[in-house]
Amino acid sequence: MALSVGTQAPSFTLKSKSASGLADVTFPVAGKNTVILFVPLAFTGVCTQEFCDITAGLSAYTDLGAEVIGVSVDSPFAQEAWAQKEKIGITLVSDLNKEATKAYDVVFPALAGIGDTSARSAFVVDKNGIIQYAEQTPTPKDLPNFDAVKAALAKLA
Repeated sequence: MALSVGTQAPSFTLKSKSASGLADVTFPVAGKNTVILFVPLAFTGVCTQEFCDITAGLSAYTDLGAEVIGVSVDSPFAQEAWAQKEKIGITLVSDLNKEATKAYDVVFPALAGIGDTSARSAFVVDKNGIIQYAEQTPTPKDLPNFDAVKAALAKLA
């Protein structure tokens, strides 16, 4: 069960890969509302759809003053290749050791028999690091309620 609303969000610094190399990304972003999206795996259909849709509508989040961070258990190198191939424009961070996945309590055990991944989930964390919205979808094929995510952000604006 995902961490609940009103809980202090765990803070992590994980690796992200871009053309300039590996970089540390800390989330939630200090002093900024942050949308944290956990997904099971790069290069899969639903995860690609989710992050491409978010990229296409990114202004809906940035206009509400939010930073959007995508988290998966893939390596930062796989994430970079995925982002380039699919033109994903949000920051992707690697939770290869599943530390953030465990801290946010969104482990999906033995996905397709290949191992534990992150469950598909969405968190809105306010500027003070408090979770204002939390959702773990019933199955990896279900997308979070992005209207509810935006509504939670709008209340913080």
